Amino acid sequence: YLDKYLFSTRPEILDRLGDLFARRIGAIGRDAGAPPARLAGAELGGIPLVAVASLKTGLPSIFVRNAKKDYGTAKQVEGVLKPGDRVVFVEDVATTGGQAIEAVRVLRELGAEVLAVVAVIDRQEGARANIEAAGIRFESLFTKADLGVNE
Repeated sequence: YLDKYLFSTRPEILDRLGDLFARRIGAIGRDAGAPPARLAGAELGGIPLVAVASLKTGLPSIFVRNAKKDYGTAKQVEGVLKPGDRVVFVEDVATTGGQAIEAVRVLRELGAEVLAVVAVIDRQEGARANIEAAGIRFESLFTKADLGVNE
């Protein structure tokens, strides 16, 4: 089991991940011909990651809830997202890609142009194939194999 909270709760690791995200997000923007307008992350594990990526890139962030709240703002996406905004979705650990695909669907329904999903770790259990089959660019900072993890 890859315990994502071991890396998303340690400042020195988050700082380094922020640098890696910033480089990757910059490359995605160059490939797309224009930088993203903002970054997105899903509750719960994606929030510290998108926050540090936001700090390192200077791009604002938004948060995608797993479901709409039935109180308060009753929104599924928190923060400012304008139709046509170019977005990179930041993920913690990608297994099948289901959460990322659902978050991208929500963002697209709100008018976002999602440039890519970038995960810290690809567990190499179908996420890449599933996300790319959904027409979404997928990248990871590390794979399970890179880390020498045998689950």
